[in-house]
Amino acid sequence: MTKAADEKQIKALFDLGAHLGHKKNRIHPKARQYIYTMINGTSIIDLNQTVKQLKTAKAYLAGQAKSGKRALVVVTKKIANQSTRALCRSLKIPSVTVKWPPGLLTNFENIMKNVKKLKELEEGKTSGQWAKFVKHEQVKLAKHLNRLNTFYGGLADLTKRPDILILVDTKAEKNALKEAAETHIPVVAVMDTNSDPDRVQYPVMANDDTAAVVEYLVKEIVNAYAQK
Repeated sequence: MTKAADEKQIKALFDLGAHLGHKKNRIHPKARQYIYTMINGTSIIDLNQTVKQLKTAKAYLAGQAKSGKRALVVVTKKIANQSTRALCRSLKIPSVTVKWPPGLLTNFENIMKNVKKLKELEEGKTSGQWAKFVKHEQVKLAKHLNRLNTFYGGLADLTKRPDILILVDTKAEKNALKEAAETHIPVVAVMDTNSDPDRVQYPVMANDDTAAVVEYLVKEIVNAYAQK
């Protein structure tokens, strides 16, 4: 990426509001190194550093993808979970976009039993096996299928524990972050000035409370992994 391209991306991020961090009383001490200045009590993120972090994260993910490593995208914040789900589905990348299933990394095989059940129900519905049940039983099966699909549908293509986690807002995804640390899985994270960047291997410091910013960065990061 050339200097001109970097400047173009910095402007794009600025126009989206990626530079707007948290108020002074909410800043994490270790995030201060990424703050350019303070304006009216609000931290202004140094987007030069953000773009450098983004380039590093993208290069890492592209390399991991070429090595066959499996990534899991975790974005449950309502401002961007639907767009993330659509993006990941289009690229066939596993995702969690509603609620983190406790134990997904630390108790992987047990959690994936729900995914197995989801696939069995979908197969039964598609093949016509449900026809043998009376109407109220079919309704019950449909409700169970919908619930499983809501929480585990994004994991249908996950055949083994992921090698990398991509997430947005380490505070919102504290449970995922904790399990990643316990299982020694590296994390690429978009995070704001209220979070500790030392808790992840590849932080990308930016405003994580604005939908347009999150969608832009998630697309950049996920497409780098998908090599698109």
